[in-house]
Amino acid sequence: MKVVLSTLNAKYIHSSLALKYLKMACNIVDSEIVVKEYTINNELLVILSDIYSEKPDIIGLSCYIWNIDMTLKLVGLLKKVLPKVVIILGGPEVSYDPLDVMKTNIGIDYVVQGEGEETLQILLTALASNTTIHTIEGLSFRQKEEIIVGKPQVIGNVNTIPFPYYDSDMEHLKDKIIYYESARGCPFSCQYCLSSATSGVRFLNLDRVYKELEFFIRHNVRQVKFVDRTFNAKKEHYLPILRFLATQDCRTNFHFEIAVDLLDDEVLTFLKDVPAGRFQFEIGIQSTYEPTLNKISRHNNWSKIVEHVTRIISNQNIHVHLDLIVGLPYENYTQFGQSFNDVYQLRPHMLQIGFLKMLKGAGLRNIANECGYVFLDEAPYEVLSNDSLPYGEVRKLKIVEEVFNQVYNTGRFKYTLDFLIRLHGGNAFHFYHDLSTYWEEEQLHLVAHSSKSIFKYLLDFCSIHHEKERSICQEFLKFDALMSEKGTIQPEFLSWNQDQWMEEKNEFWRNANVVRNYIPDYIFTTWRDLKKKYRIEVFSIDLLEYIKQPGKISYRKKPILFSYGQDSTQYQYIACDDFKKIEGRDYHAL
Repeated sequence: MKVVLSTLNAKYIHSSLALKYLKMACNIVDSEIVVKEYTINNELLVILSDIYSEKPDIIGLSCYIWNIDMTLKLVGLLKKVLPKVVIILGGPEVSYDPLDVMKTNIGIDYVVQGEGEETLQILLTALASNTTIHTIEGLSFRQKEEIIVGKPQVIGNVNTIPFPYYDSDMEHLKDKIIYYESARGCPFSCQYCLSSATSGVRFLNLDRVYKELEFFIRHNVRQVKFVDRTFNAKKEHYLPILRFLATQDCRTNFHFEIAVDLLDDEVLTFLKDVPAGRFQFEIGIQSTYEPTLNKISRHNNWSKIVEHVTRIISNQNIHVHLDLIVGLPYENYTQFGQSFNDVYQLRPHMLQIGFLKMLKGAGLRNIANECGYVFLDEAPYEVLSNDSLPYGEVRKLKIVEEVFNQVYNTGRFKYTLDFLIRLHGGNAFHFYHDLSTYWEEEQLHLVAHSSKSIFKYLLDFCSIHHEKERSICQEFLKFDALMSEKGTIQPEFLSWNQDQWMEEKNEFWRNANVVRNYIPDYIFTTWRDLKKKYRIEVFSIDLLEYIKQPGKISYRKKPILFSYGQDSTQYQYIACDDFKKIEGRDYHAL
């Protein structure tokens, strides 16, 4: 037999860990197994043509919320051009309602339910030898006019599953995210998550994990993303892995989903000294509203979350990504705003605003009527409203999410946003609500935006809501522009120095002894080289004083030297004696 295992990934940079596991597990079957990965952006007829060219006897398709509609259309087309082909579906989108899926899609012959490595291997063996399939657990299939439904399976001993990567895979995967797991299952039962459908956590042996991680390091991959639901579920498992990775000489970044309140002082102290960029943490807060957390069977130790996230971020060596979910039970617009403000004050590097999806197999789907949920009938089953949050407010939060991603999650406007939020009385959610209202009034949610245009929108917003502070806002926007992306974004409408201080700047650069006070290894080469590596801009307010004492605005001209030779932009004041004495005015508190 020839078997094609395939899926439609959401993006090109993604790769399918599931298919790699399945291929490795089924290699013992007397069949030729080919893995074909596409994306949902590929044309359906192109995918059909490519699979057809393999002349398969069996096709296995992995189904998720992002690809299920397109996959089912593909099934129908495959049966038209390959009427004798056997089609097997698997994945979370078909594991929990195989009867409905098979009734409405007659081209599906089998559905593998749950973790499929063992089930698919047994099924392919049976098909190759033409033996019975009736005793295979975790399998739904057709028997004459009847559909026999199985139950989702889990692999009891995950150490029996082979490592899913070959050396030959790595060249093809060099520009993609590498997915890996050191454990399956989750110790929690959050009702919005598919992990609530199973219980317990199963761990790979540590010696095996070390060996497999060395494989990725040897291949110099950019990022390894652990798909463990809660990586730090068991200290005896996760801490040795972190210690092992911290000692490696590599460029690889390792991404983990963690419950940050489970960390203890030993771990937090260890994390302080790990190499910068080695780890990346994604932390699901979801909500800080206690009635909501109770309803979804989730416990957050908020005081520990605040303490631990603050400590990790302060070390400046680990990227921290926090998550919130819109549409959870009992959380209305105002209460979501409070959850947002609670999390925002932690200043994560990224804050993702997600929207609840009523996943098949998740506990919340079973109580949808109780909470008045209205959601999409088809994947991704996103919530439109519930008893606490009408659709109009969900729609508003969609625009808030877009605006937030454009201005906060890009990392370009750190100081401008702090300034504008202070003008809004320190209420971050109030600010983003007002900014999204402006966004919608200008119909900006309907068009794409350049990086420069976002600077203009923030300045225009300030002009409308805080006209007197417009000139100060310009200074913050200039500072943010020079701090991000090595100063390559310089919107023309901001009040740049241009030639105003050219004489002082040129004199500064010609005096090597003075410059070395700021750049110890400075040697003048060419003016072009200087412009590439450095930038001097004179600001009308004391920005560095504001950074040290947030809220304080001092009106005095200050030259700042920006250096772009490092991974991150460095900045420092140039002393007036080294540049030019400039009289200023006394400050006032913002």
